Amino acid sequence: MSHHFDSVLVANRGEIAVRVIRSAQAAGYRTIAVYSEADADAPHVALADEAVLIGPSSAKESYLDPQRILDAAARSGAQAIHPGYGFLSENASFAAACVDAGLVFIGPSAEAIELMGNKAAAKRRMLDARVPCIPGYQSQDQSDDALTAAAEDMGMPIMVKAAAGGGGRGMRLVTAMADFPAALASARSEAQNAFGSGELILEKAVTQPRHVEVQVFGDAHGNVIHLGERDCSVQRRHQKVVEEAPCPVMNPELRAAMGAAAVAAAKSIDYVGAGTVEFLLDSDEQFYFLEMNTRLQVEHPVTELVTDLDLVDLQLHVAQGGRLPCAQEDVHLSGHAMEVRLYAEDTVNDFLPASGQALAWEPPEGVGIRVDHGLFPGQMVSPFYDPMIAKIIAFGDDRDTARRRLLRALRETVLFGITSNREFLIEVLERESFARGEATTAFIEEEFPEGVQANTPDEEGLCLAALLHYLQAEEGGLEERVFDDALLNGTTGVRTMASSYAYAVNDESQLLNVVSLGDDRFAVVLGDARRELLLIDSDEDGWLRVAIDGLQRDVAYCFVDQNTVALQSRGRMFLLANELALSAGDRDAEGSGAVLAPMHGNLLTLRVAVGDTVSRGEELAVMEAMKMEHRLLAQIDGVVTAVHGVEGEQMAAGAVVLDIEAAEG
Repeated sequence: MSHHFDSVLVANRGEIAVRVIRSAQAAGYRTIAVYSEADADAPHVALADEAVLIGPSSAKESYLDPQRILDAAARSGAQAIHPGYGFLSENASFAAACVDAGLVFIGPSAEAIELMGNKAAAKRRMLDARVPCIPGYQSQDQSDDALTAAAEDMGMPIMVKAAAGGGGRGMRLVTAMADFPAALASARSEAQNAFGSGELILEKAVTQPRHVEVQVFGDAHGNVIHLGERDCSVQRRHQKVVEEAPCPVMNPELRAAMGAAAVAAAKSIDYVGAGTVEFLLDSDEQFYFLEMNTRLQVEHPVTELVTDLDLVDLQLHVAQGGRLPCAQEDVHLSGHAMEVRLYAEDTVNDFLPASGQALAWEPPEGVGIRVDHGLFPGQMVSPFYDPMIAKIIAFGDDRDTARRRLLRALRETVLFGITSNREFLIEVLERESFARGEATTAFIEEEFPEGVQANTPDEEGLCLAALLHYLQAEEGGLEERVFDDALLNGTTGVRTMASSYAYAVNDESQLLNVVSLGDDRFAVVLGDARRELLLIDSDEDGWLRVAIDGLQRDVAYCFVDQNTVALQSRGRMFLLANELALSAGDRDAEGSGAVLAPMHGNLLTLRVAVGDTVSRGEELAVMEAMKMEHRLLAQIDGVVTAVHGVEGEQMAAGAVVLDIEAAEG
């Protein structure tokens, strides 16, 4: 079959679809996007030369439906399909179906995908290829007895993993045999739900390793090279948070050894295209094969920046049947690149996925900064897909320059309307152990043992919120202000207009008064403190330049509603509601016996029925959102009095799943 093609359908969405389309267009290809009903207004749709609607919002009925993708290719006359990452990118039957339909699949062969997509089979192949592997169990006997016996033989700690998937789904760390049966059941359930296969493997857990992966590239002529490594050690629940290239502890000898192992892994399966071989690296420079991802990785930009290569363009070149344009000795790494993943998630509330409307979105700019995203201001971030909003990447001549630039970029990133992990990422980059390059896979557990704490507004943040509410009221001509001379210390005989605002800080109400002094000057009084604010400049896009007691700073802001303002200054974001404008009903709406959906998602399983007696901490239901399962637990002892949720149906965030009447006494 001829490899020639001049049109590419991108079978994906979001930032990776935008990324692939741009490189394909730059290389002269006609590009076709596909989209679900939820993504009708998405940037990747507008960017492509053509776009095809492939189904409803649910991924299973759109981006995960191979036939709908193939139909879109036939309808648009596409000659090749780029799968991006996620969705169908590592689906061997889809890759084979593309070839059967006369299309070029921009990726490896279906055989290579199938082999490396099953962790058990992949590990057996790697052992044959003499690639170092972690001791474990990867047998086809999947009975509980066989897995339990293997776990007892290996000893704790053990990783239970879904054989058919990745991304942290279907993965559990077990440190005691007593916990093994429950971990087995939950991992199998999550694996079955996420990947359609409950097959599991066991691996001896390597404590506090680094997660280091090697980018490989192969062509159809038998050439395979590696493009250096990436350190992805900072992870939460096995999902990467920060990725960087090169690895902070890498040396030429270790890079050569790991690179050779990665190339051997790729050659053992006749690999063609972009792939990544993942390893665990311990403190003694021993490394062990984890898995091979047979696609472009989320974190590929850091490799692009240190090698000065466009990996998507290279994918297209190799898919055309071209030879790799360089040999191993031609690959040189220069500088340092660092990437963070901006997620729509509530870091304080156990990182639950978030959804909502991007009321304001201003990605950062500057020297050495790259942002890959597929978001526009006003866009709805739906609960149907992965919660990643954007990748923010920084490059510098050395690691600390890249880190400082990334920190500045995050502080300048403005996203209002959607809860995100932006400030958590700032905290990660600021930690001394990370700055020293010492982070292992235990980093988040060690540095954030109590989880992520809520961001408490400081005095200056409260003053800015009060000023913004004052200016909003002034612009709206509201007549709810009072006159008070005594608020201004030392002034007499002048009628000054004052407004009062109250904000909750650590469950205590803080009362502030704002007084206009004229000439864009304002006094803000909080208790015994008095701050003077000067409005220097502003625009209609939610930006102010303000001096607080003579110190100037920029403030980004957005009114979420009439009473609530989101503001960001010095990289910190606060969401503050004026309590004086809220009714008591607004403040006391929560009922202690109601079990609420913590996010928008699918009610997977109900464990209880009306009349059941439940205990505090008991699992009541399981919800699924953005490919992750979340357990709903009873907060009180009592009896289930009503069940409002229905298994298999979508529930909005905050919706009542069931009611519990507290037990007497």
